[in-house]
Amino acid sequence: MAAETSIASTTSAASILSISAVTKRYQSGLVALDNVSLAIDEGEIFALLGPNGAGKTTLISIVCGIVTMTSGQILVDGHDITSDSRLARAKVGLVPQEIALDIFATVWNTVCFTRGLFGQRADPVYIERLLRDLSLWEKRKTRVIELSGGMKRRVMIAKALSHEPRVLFLDEPTAGVDVNLRRDMWALVRNLRKKGVTVILTTHYIEEAEEMADRIGVINDGKIILVEETAKLMQKLGKRRLTLVLQLPMETIPAELSDWALELKDNGQRLSYSFDANAETTGIPQLLNRLSEMRIDFKDLETTRSSLEDIFVKLLEDAA
Repeated sequence: MAAETSIASTTSAASILSISAVTKRYQSGLVALDNVSLAIDEGEIFALLGPNGAGKTTLISIVCGIVTMTSGQILVDGHDITSDSRLARAKVGLVPQEIALDIFATVWNTVCFTRGLFGQRADPVYIERLLRDLSLWEKRKTRVIELSGGMKRRVMIAKALSHEPRVLFLDEPTAGVDVNLRRDMWALVRNLRKKGVTVILTTHYIEEAEEMADRIGVINDGKIILVEETAKLMQKLGKRRLTLVLQLPMETIPAELSDWALELKDNGQRLSYSFDANAETTGIPQLLNRLSEMRIDFKDLETTRSSLEDIFVKLLEDAA
């Protein structure tokens, strides 16, 4: 799949974040980002996927002013992060992977202090609403050191939202948290989107991106290799799988079935066939007829669709 097509498809007049030809090259010669272009629309949830070392955190760090890019341009709500860094940075909130908090401060003071760092005047009403949304209100007087890991993660999100940013970066927001907290995070992200906040997340949980994201971008070796709406990506690249539970185990697939891409699984007890559900012909009727002619009986069948993880792995293989 051509990278040019993917990048072109990101252009939008409603973009709140515009990343144009951004490159990051370190003195060692390592190219962490290579001519990356991306546009994120206002109010969308965008998932950036890629293996470790692909450039996800580097890109986020550049947008947030933590790392300096070698070349390119980034606009946040129309403000250039280089020439207008103060205003651009004020539009962005970041929840990093690592939990970094003053462990002896209370939850309330931590969030209020961060708001003040961005030059925002005190707003107890907003902070109270924020803490209630994050189920932190009852812990507002508690010192960070006394909180569980999940609660500390919530405090990190409250800090990132304290100055009312228009764009929120979540870098692996649910890494190491339990299932219940992960679901709470999902609900929070959806609620933020309703309030007009643009959310950009990186995640290793593929189901997280599939469940939440409006669009998905895939980055590998510092290059964007794909940007697509989640639903369209699943439709375009997703395949379905027909699995037949055989009446009798099969040692090998007969040559008479070579017209179909079949796999034997579970010690020959299951015969699996992958097909494109959008194709004019799936080959399933012909396969079932051939099995009947060969007197190969099955006692059950099931169909499943490819997961986003399957698609992601295939994209990386194709890009290699």
